[in-house]
Amino acid sequence: MAFIRSLLHFLWMGITVVPYTLAIMLGSLFGMRGRPLYRIARAWLSLCISSARVILGVRANVMGMENLPQGENDGAVLLVKHQSTYETFLMPSIMPRPLAYVFKKELLHVPFFGWSIGRLDMIHIDRNQRTQAFNKVVQQGKKLLDKGIWIIMFPEGTRIERGQKGNYKTGGTRLAIDTGAPVVPIAVTSAKVWPRKAFIKRPGVVDVSIGKPIPSAGRQPEELMREVEAWIEAEMRRLDPEAYPAASTAATAATGAASAASATGATTQTPGK
Repeated sequence: MAFIRSLLHFLWMGITVVPYTLAIMLGSLFGMRGRPLYRIARAWLSLCISSARVILGVRANVMGMENLPQGENDGAVLLVKHQSTYETFLMPSIMPRPLAYVFKKELLHVPFFGWSIGRLDMIHIDRNQRTQAFNKVVQQGKKLLDKGIWIIMFPEGTRIERGQKGNYKTGGTRLAIDTGAPVVPIAVTSAKVWPRKAFIKRPGVVDVSIGKPIPSAGRQPEELMREVEAWIEAEMRRLDPEAYPAASTAATAATGAASAASATGATTQTPGK
């Protein structure tokens, strides 16, 4: 049944992406730019998320929306835990502002999907040219933030298996520092139901936890990323303890030791009263 549901959802996305892509391409040919095109793309992404709920039984439980910057001119760099394609579709559908992804240019060649994102306000980079790529991210990132568009990045660079941690790269925090925007850490447990590079998905809940904005002014990229990493990884362990048995065991042992110490202390103090 899981295979059939996954196949149906895959076919549904493959069929529906065609008219939305054609709408984006035609709109761009007739001079449509910016937010109108984004709204078309967002509508398709929202359709994918709602169809995942109906067909696959996958739904999102989003916490911390109140932590997002509220001002009309407040920029933000969203740094998100990346476990599957699900959060790539989910984030634009739940965020109150347009998002600009930073992605590798190879995605532009993906039929329909790549053709669409190539016409949106996104930042595509050549990973083989690191210095030039980052300069492009900063240059375009500043322009997009000035337009009220939030930048979204996956600091681990690629999808990470459930219970694992990738190498957190400082590109996102460097961009935030250079533009003066705060960073917003986001933990996502999508691999519980939508595993990395897996075709078959399982029914269940994807927990999304949005942390409080972390100011970037006066910070160093490495130090700021360590704070982001610490928050995301701690939150992942809280949201999905089954994926981190060693951490859960250690936490349980620490709690037990603290309780034992507290009990011993209480017993020791009794005779002295």
